[in-house]
Amino acid sequence: MEALAESLALAVRRSGASGGGIYLVDDTRQLLSLKVACGLSREVADSWLQVPVTASVPVSDAFREGRVVWVGSQEEMALSYPQTAAALPYRYAFAAAPLSGRSRCWGALFLTWPAGHSGRASLRERGNLAAHGRRVARVLENAGRAFVPPDEPHMIPVDGASERFALSAHAPADLLERLPEGFVALDLEGRITFITSRAASLLGRRVSQLLGTRPWQSLPWMDQVLVEDHYRTAVISRESVGFTVLRPPDTWLDIALHPDSSGISVRVDARRSGPGDPPRTASPPPPAASIGRLYQLVHLAAALTDVAGVQDVVDLIAVQILPAFGADGMVLSAADAGRLRIMGHHGYDPETIESLDGLPIETSLTPAGEALIRGVPLFFSDPDELAHSYPAAPRISGKQAWAFLPLISDARPVGCCILTYARPHTFTADDRAILTSLGGLVAQALDRARLYDAKLDLAHTLQQALLPRSLPTVRGLEVAARYLPAGHGMDVGGDFYDLIRLDDTTAAAVIGDVQGHNMAAAALMGQVRTAVHATAGARPDEVLSRTNRVLADLEPDLLVSCLYAHIDLARGQMSLASAGHVPPLLHRPGEHPGVLEIEPGPLLGIGVDLPYPITTVQMPPGTILALYTDGLVEVPGTDLDRMTSGLAQLLAGRSRPARLVDKLIHHSWPHGLPTDDIAVLLLKAAEA
Repeated sequence: MEALAESLALAVRRSGASGGGIYLVDDTRQLLSLKVACGLSREVADSWLQVPVTASVPVSDAFREGRVVWVGSQEEMALSYPQTAAALPYRYAFAAAPLSGRSRCWGALFLTWPAGHSGRASLRERGNLAAHGRRVARVLENAGRAFVPPDEPHMIPVDGASERFALSAHAPADLLERLPEGFVALDLEGRITFITSRAASLLGRRVSQLLGTRPWQSLPWMDQVLVEDHYRTAVISRESVGFTVLRPPDTWLDIALHPDSSGISVRVDARRSGPGDPPRTASPPPPAASIGRLYQLVHLAAALTDVAGVQDVVDLIAVQILPAFGADGMVLSAADAGRLRIMGHHGYDPETIESLDGLPIETSLTPAGEALIRGVPLFFSDPDELAHSYPAAPRISGKQAWAFLPLISDARPVGCCILTYARPHTFTADDRAILTSLGGLVAQALDRARLYDAKLDLAHTLQQALLPRSLPTVRGLEVAARYLPAGHGMDVGGDFYDLIRLDDTTAAAVIGDVQGHNMAAAALMGQVRTAVHATAGARPDEVLSRTNRVLADLEPDLLVSCLYAHIDLARGQMSLASAGHVPPLLHRPGEHPGVLEIEPGPLLGIGVDLPYPITTVQMPPGTILALYTDGLVEVPGTDLDRMTSGLAQLLAGRSRPARLVDKLIHHSWPHGLPTDDIAVLLLKAAEA
């Protein structure tokens, strides 16, 4: 851990950043977890302890796409990453880089700069940031299994702060005490580490009452949204902030915050009215939720609008909502035919979940049904409070505090979300208000997610029905195929593949991609496959021409790319024709693997009576041909030629086709989250 912390501190110092952090990936849960943070307050870090790999945030994009992500301004953040901008609406610059190792990506490194930092990054700066990411990856690879990441982030200060000099230890304090204003020093967590007697007097407390506290906690009249927001602005943007606050009953104080990498210097002075200034009267503001909680709610609301399926809702609650409210357990159930069906859970053993799944909504075993029927959230701070109305409920799970949130969407009961605590927990008025609002957001997200899952199941069922259930056996030919849907989106795709046995020694292989991702694309894909089957065995150019005529008669609005290969194992050769499809990869024994250059013809659906040139190549025993759709090679942030070359090199290995086709997909998308559908058909002429 020390080596990791030193690598992060080095990256922060050399880049002139104000702070940064290191996220490591949890492959089993598809999460990025913050493990080391530098120059950040714990309060800020708590909002981003875990980030889904699929989230639309800079660190996730850097990790997934293997590239440096640079966001130079608040405006750019709002445009490109609205969720991040909503949670941290301050002026600062942000950059993230993947931790790219020799064989895998370990996570992501991020750095932040104060508001005055240049919004644009030079190629050298981007290169340096990428190099810092590779350096951290080497530290992790060298540590190997000896490295055990901490459960909580390891917080370190920024090294290399400016040196301070004084003739005696008391000289700075004596200097400040002689000035008419008051002065306070805060650390990055907002705690008072130094305060002059004048400042304490202006704030209405003794020095001993304020040291070690946060102002908005020890001074009730400072417990305001705006006061905390000014502090967060200073911490994150590193800009000086000035504001005026009322100390009851009628004393106005001018506050100035001056931040740097080690903390915040605060100047406090009594407001002096000028001759023309009108008298100022005000009453203390009403209690309000902390600004951190409000921004957190905005962030969670934005995140909930982006979730797709039910499992995404469950993951978001477990990863982001539970830590935000200090809970450690969760049960999410949906109302289904008068019963509560559990859709997901966290922090519960399977036996407990089995006993709770399928309970009638009118159950008297737990308050979940009552909360849903009444539409009112129920909070229980300890087991005795819960046992008073539901005697058996505390014994079910052994939890110590509960929040039962009814999920109501469009006046319909959707389900119930239960947050639980391992220790007794007092629910403040702020907690209850925010959790109640959150319940409505979760209800809408769950309602949408169940509809999404239903449509997704229908789309995938249709997709699988249109693709071949199995490939025919052709003597002398080893075959493997894969279809992988896009990591985002729910529409059925138009990618397809097929292998058609013509006789004992010949076969036809076809792969194609229909434009679009919808039911029309899927239907057209089925028609193209049928047309190819009807003409298979003819010359490749004739197959594509006849298929093109079929499409012309259908008058579709979509275009289709297609590659057709006629394989003659007896003669050891194959003939191919392409309708605008990506060229295949080829490896023959004793030769370097590479792209098979084919002169392409026009896409299917453009016109009739157009030529489709034929390319004929030898196919001796051991030859491997890889047909694929463009989703395999079009990876954001990568060079297409380099990606294709890397895939071709894999064909030279000794893997069997089934293993090799998985290697090809993993090479392009190691985390299994492609941005487009992928179809791969791999053919190998059996060796004698």
